[in-house]
Amino acid sequence: MYRSKDGNTLTVNVFDRAKWLGVTALALVALTVSGCDSGTDASAKSSAPGPSVIAPGKPGEPARTLSAEDAAKEIPDGSPNGADFEYVQMMIIHHGQALEMTELAEHQAKSSGVKRIASRIAAGQGPEIDAMKGWLKNHGGARRTSGGAGSGHNHDHATMPGMATEAQLKQLRAARGAAFDELFLKLMIMHHNGAIIMATSALSNGNNVQVEEMANEVIAQQTSEISRMRAMP
Repeated sequence: MYRSKDGNTLTVNVFDRAKWLGVTALALVALTVSGCDSGTDASAKSSAPGPSVIAPGKPGEPARTLSAEDAAKEIPDGSPNGADFEYVQMMIIHHGQALEMTELAEHQAKSSGVKRIASRIAAGQGPEIDAMKGWLKNHGGARRTSGGAGSGHNHDHATMPGMATEAQLKQLRAARGAAFDELFLKLMIMHHNGAIIMATSALSNGNNVQVEEMANEVIAQQTSEISRMRAMP
């Protein structure tokens, strides 16, 4: 970001909602500073154009110069839509199954590596569930969506990518030692891949910045964990 010679133009790279918020704040600060001037300087400046924001255009499009007011109007509406609610409600259930699987590892896994990755998954997804529940509370609670998530407890698990079936969970609960390790890694890699599919869909179809941040975190963390699990013997 830089200021033009006349002091009235702020040049900022603007590409997403978060940056737009910062651009608007800068422009408003410039307006406030201008309003604090007094005497003849204030009178002279009152007749000059107000602060403006240069918003680079999309690839192949020219940049635009906007007033602070127009820049504020162009901030995308970050209100959550149905896709945001569906993602959060489904992911709470999805993460819940992962925690159920990781709880078994402490006493049934043979490999110390499997025990460590299970502990890592639990440490990451537990707080994520709390964050998603907090997001729902702050936005009026669970809602019925096109996927039928409703209260978050009646969703058909089979429609969620990567979810283990009840038969697979039963097999995992009964497994011990090396057999548990092999099945756990197989199911958890599948589970993580499903979560990444869901998060990618939320990024494409959702509208809320907080949900985007949560989805990006899921993609980054679970992609890393998949690499770790695939590297295990």
